[in-house]
Amino acid sequence: YMKRSQINPLLAQSIAFFDSMNFRLPAWACWKPEDWKGKSGICPEIMDNNTKQRYMQFFLLGILVALWGCSPSPAHSVSDENESSTAKPFIPSRQIHLDFHTSEYISAIGVDFDKKQFQEALKLAHVNSINVFAKCWHGWSYYNSETGPRHPHLDFDLLKEQIDACHEIKIQACIYFAVGHAETDGHRHPEWRLIDKNGKVKSRGFQENAKPDDPLPEGTWTYLAPVDGYLDHMLKQIEEISKNYDVDGFWFDGVYTYPVAYNAEILREMEQKGFNPKDDEAVFRYSTYKWNNFMERASEIIGKYHSNASIFFNGTTQLESEMRNVEFKNYRHNTQYELEDLPTTSWGWYDKFPLRSKLFHNDNKPLVAMSGKFHSGWGEFGGFKHPDAIKYEAASMIAFGAACNFGDQLHPNGKMDMATYQNIGQAYEYVEKIEDYGINGKPYAKLGLWYTNNVSGDEGVCNMLLESQIDFEVVDPEKNFDKYQTIIIPSSAKLNDLQAKKFKRYIDNGGGLIVFCEGALNEGQTKFIIPVGADYIGKASTDVTYMAVHKELSEGVVQSPVLCNTTTIRSKPQKGTKVLADVYEPYFSRTYKRFSSHRNTPPKPAPEAYPSIIKNGRVIFIVHNLDQLYYTEGARIHRDVFINALKILYTDPVLKVEMPSAARVSLLHQADKSRYVAHLLFATPIKRGNVHVIEDLVPLYEIPMSIKVKEEIRNVYMIPDKKQLSFKMQNGRCSVIVPKMQMHVAIIFDYSESQ
Repeated sequence: YMKRSQINPLLAQSIAFFDSMNFRLPAWACWKPEDWKGKSGICPEIMDNNTKQRYMQFFLLGILVALWGCSPSPAHSVSDENESSTAKPFIPSRQIHLDFHTSEYISAIGVDFDKKQFQEALKLAHVNSINVFAKCWHGWSYYNSETGPRHPHLDFDLLKEQIDACHEIKIQACIYFAVGHAETDGHRHPEWRLIDKNGKVKSRGFQENAKPDDPLPEGTWTYLAPVDGYLDHMLKQIEEISKNYDVDGFWFDGVYTYPVAYNAEILREMEQKGFNPKDDEAVFRYSTYKWNNFMERASEIIGKYHSNASIFFNGTTQLESEMRNVEFKNYRHNTQYELEDLPTTSWGWYDKFPLRSKLFHNDNKPLVAMSGKFHSGWGEFGGFKHPDAIKYEAASMIAFGAACNFGDQLHPNGKMDMATYQNIGQAYEYVEKIEDYGINGKPYAKLGLWYTNNVSGDEGVCNMLLESQIDFEVVDPEKNFDKYQTIIIPSSAKLNDLQAKKFKRYIDNGGGLIVFCEGALNEGQTKFIIPVGADYIGKASTDVTYMAVHKELSEGVVQSPVLCNTTTIRSKPQKGTKVLADVYEPYFSRTYKRFSSHRNTPPKPAPEAYPSIIKNGRVIFIVHNLDQLYYTEGARIHRDVFINALKILYTDPVLKVEMPSAARVSLLHQADKSRYVAHLLFATPIKRGNVHVIEDLVPLYEIPMSIKVKEEIRNVYMIPDKKQLSFKMQNGRCSVIVPKMQMHVAIIFDYSESQ
């Protein structure tokens, strides 16, 4: 390492070198010397992207110089040595997440816990791992602690009893530890409670004027802030557990970068280190830095005692845009990515997990999908999801390359509910038969989706693809795009100049691009940053617009003007650009002053001069944000127009299959096993009340499907029954007929030399 005083003289030379090479690195990984002045340590989270970019350029130059000078033998390198000496945690396939958030107003905690009954429940459920509680959101510990208060009505070490019971039957026991919420800690140390920008204690659902006996809404907890006193308190507890218990892993709950902490201690720290506490962006970045520093220190403590323990910080893989987890890669401290999702309710329905799994597969860490046994949400006593639904969800997890984790909540008396474990067991018995054909498999498709971290844009595209059984990957922005035949850019994209240049190279090399609406504009939304074959004029002024497709997009679509319940942007096609659909504007926007009929004003008879959809070479530009419209309104005609446009560019998919819109497909590549696995899923979630339920598992018959890959397919069979299927090869495509499926089936395309 160089001293800080030695850095600046060389920085200008390194910047000039990398600028001349037009080289950039991910902004989250970069630093700049000005931000180190007067600081006691590195704090990359609070630096802006340009700042961080500059410093990483210099940092990488140092690495290149070191490699050039050292010239290690190809047979041995430092990275090889580190990788071989560091044990990687084993991530089990069939997990239980056992909640135990238990009030001090309940007595006789754990009195009915029985090791044999606990073990029988786990055996019945076919599990190989369970998360057991060390500390809950009430702030109580469930072990013999000297650093944190044990539950006042627990008179034995429940954590140790559960760990011992698990290990006796060779089941992993991971430690659950509450972070973002701990009511007792907040009561004892009010200064640890998170203070928002308005100077008020931040909580979920608490009403300021509520009386003690007023009904309390579900999910109501106080947030705690990343202040040093609270962080140090948790680190002492983590070390205590790591030192005294046989730990397989830690599962930390509630590491939230949002809401942002404006606690006086944090603002004072910022000012002392030269950062502006009145700058909201700086406060967010500093709070994010504090959480990342905590995660790093916690990981170091655990690693000191248990080098092969798994570590997961829940909250870091949530994709809500305000948390900015993707931007800062707050999930980087995890040994695996666990994707919490209760698809029966507004947590995600049944279409969020596929997109999230494809995004996190890019980082090459194990995935764990997480749902619950509950009918609605977490912490629901007496709520039961039907075992068919649990089985479908578990099969979906495997289909998208993830291990399974289903949540339960232990009764305060410590007795396991056997009906719950019987239900989960029906699913996990099936998972045992199929898990080898899914977990750690990688998505394989020639269609890419550019991820924007905007729910309606990303999930709007995702839903249209899922419902059309068109498989895709999420594009890794740091890697080469040339593997994709076509890439889709949602309307919520905000591309920078470097990304636009990369897309232009991709197009020049023959890649296809579909861009929605403002996704084609620069960050300032003043011009097209993608070469769509048109000149930007500006935004349309009407509240709604209409779209009328030409013959090329008319399959299954009316050619009358179709309502797009949003405004759009205007453009002028350049020479050689083909118009595929026209825009119609209404006579006027609907206002109090003038309106017509019940809803939207009708379209004028003639189309506008600016188009709705155009094609320029291998680029198709859709001026309407059909992706976001489909997410909110679900009009099939919007989906059909998009799919028709996609088929113009994406002519040779890896996977082809003909199934109903409720079906889902996922093609995984298991290179280490020399095979591709095509998972087919079919169930129809039905909304009843405020919950989506799965009830009818209808069989499908004679399903045609095919894949086209570079390897020579030698054998095709179905799982779980391993029935052989006859297949036909034509023009490099392997075609089969799936005779029958109910809920789930996977087709194995084996290309191994030996059979």
